[in-house]
Amino acid sequence: FVTSLVTYEEKDYIGVMTLNRQEAANAMSLQLLDDLNNVVHQINQSDVRCVIITGSGEKAFCAGADLKERRNMTKDEVVQTVKYIGETVQNVENIQVPVIAALNGVAFGGGLELALACDLRIAAEHIKLGLTETSLAIIPGAGGTQRLPRLIGIGQAKRLIYTASAIDTKEALQIGLIEEVVHKEDLLPTSFSIAKRIAQNGPIAMKQAKRAINLGMEVDLHTALDIEHLSYLQTIETEDRLEGLQAFAEKRAPQYKGK
Repeated sequence: FVTSLVTYEEKDYIGVMTLNRQEAANAMSLQLLDDLNNVVHQINQSDVRCVIITGSGEKAFCAGADLKERRNMTKDEVVQTVKYIGETVQNVENIQVPVIAALNGVAFGGGLELALACDLRIAAEHIKLGLTETSLAIIPGAGGTQRLPRLIGIGQAKRLIYTASAIDTKEALQIGLIEEVVHKEDLLPTSFSIAKRIAQNGPIAMKQAKRAINLGMEVDLHTALDIEHLSYLQTIETEDRLEGLQAFAEKRAPQYKGK
């Protein structure tokens, strides 16, 4: 289905969300944020097993906040908008199934913060990435100062944020900011290939694995192991677990139903 600035399609348990504001580098206007949240709500109601987020065109995945729109805002409106971007990014992170960011173009500021909220980042080789906010005399305000150091380590995160550097994919791969680099024409095929691998595994197990990893990263190891155990228990009573054992015994591909 299509909202005005975000298109969404589902096929074979894979959802594809496209930021569709190419003329403005897919920047996060209030309307785009509303549309993005509507799609996330739909995803949470569906039986989709993996989601791909990308942008329209080849120039930008998302250039961050819409600074033209922001110029006409009061200070209070700016604060509210930054908060809304942060909440939207959090809503994407809270999607229960794995989410792949297919980075088709630049990801700056809020655009990179959106990618950081995804589980995996696959990038076309020509793109640049960066949290460039300090060059505008502000700081990342949608989770960038928190998610980036958790992903790539505190030193590299400070280097990127303090210098407001835009880096290429070679460096991004080297420091662990992205998981894979591909030719631009291979971006969606590669992302779909990974999504298909994910979608053929046990859907309940996948949700519990994501939950265990994300929650476990925020606490001490002892508590994290308890979280893992509780997440594991959620898979024990499922029909899918028995189907997995049966399929293994019969040397066939399992047919998981998410039950």
